[in-house]
Amino acid sequence: MGVDYYEVLNVGRNATDDDLKKAYRKLAMRWHPDKNPTDKKEAEAKFKQISEAYEVLSDPQKRTTYDQHGEEGLKDMPVPGPSGGGGGGFPNGFNPRNAEDIFAEFFGSSPFEFGSAGVGRSTRYSSDGGGFRGFGGGDNMFRSHSDGAVPQTPKKPPPVESKLPCTLEELYSGSSRKMKISRTVVDANGRVVPESEILSIDIKPGWKKGTKITFPDKGNEQHNQLPADLVFVIDEKPHNVYKRDGNDLIISHRVTLAEAIGGPTINVTTLDGRDLPVTVTEIVHPSYEHVVLQEGMPITKEPGTRGDLKIKFEVKFPTKLTEDQREALKSALGG
Repeated sequence: MGVDYYEVLNVGRNATDDDLKKAYRKLAMRWHPDKNPTDKKEAEAKFKQISEAYEVLSDPQKRTTYDQHGEEGLKDMPVPGPSGGGGGGFPNGFNPRNAEDIFAEFFGSSPFEFGSAGVGRSTRYSSDGGGFRGFGGGDNMFRSHSDGAVPQTPKKPPPVESKLPCTLEELYSGSSRKMKISRTVVDANGRVVPESEILSIDIKPGWKKGTKITFPDKGNEQHNQLPADLVFVIDEKPHNVYKRDGNDLIISHRVTLAEAIGGPTINVTTLDGRDLPVTVTEIVHPSYEHVVLQEGMPITKEPGTRGDLKIKFEVKFPTKLTEDQREALKSALGG
């Protein structure tokens, strides 16, 4: 089929007219060459392709022909009359209109404010086959008519950040979250309306507090500015057994003096629900720490590896001993 116009506009094959308008509005604003002064050639090519895709898919006859026969079918379409130049087009049939004409007609008036200029409508662009006006001089809808010099593009607000509290279990094993967001968007008719959307967040095993997940352009949309990015920031909920130290996990365990001397065996329930027996052969003294290798948090950047589990012991000394017990302990300990 050649160029996939649906893919160009990032819409499905059942896209409605409103879907097409919304997609064109977003992409044309993003890729207009005057908004991409550092890479105008790429932007110009994308802008033309976006306009061509919108022209075909928004016209029922052209869309039907394209769906059934692809670009080859468009080549065979009869030419209704003189067409606007500048689109390249096909030699015998469909010849896309000038991309700037489509842009100006679509928006009707400039989507941007120009300070004291008082301009209510965007500049019309030539359709005499001369391509794009305003790239290096002349009229430019992204410039103020008051001075005709400084490009004025819509500003992008700073990202909107929200905390995403996660349990240590979620960060250990990974999980999937569905987040419902409410925001305002500019619809195909230029109205600011409320919209709800469900975002999917895949939490990777080993993610740390402060990890950011960014959803580009999912903040509120308003006239005269680009939508902000929406950012979720991972936060760790406190755990009643485990503490996290980087990639390591720490637990505290209390033992009696007898257990400390004899070498305790304890059972640890891991964050993924396994029963992990741990035998300590050394004598446990106050502040003693036992390390179990590879039983800590997963290391995201090193799949298959984990940090360590550190068990910190607290020795519970007896508060009362009989005389016989005292003597026995003295004898056993060489006191």
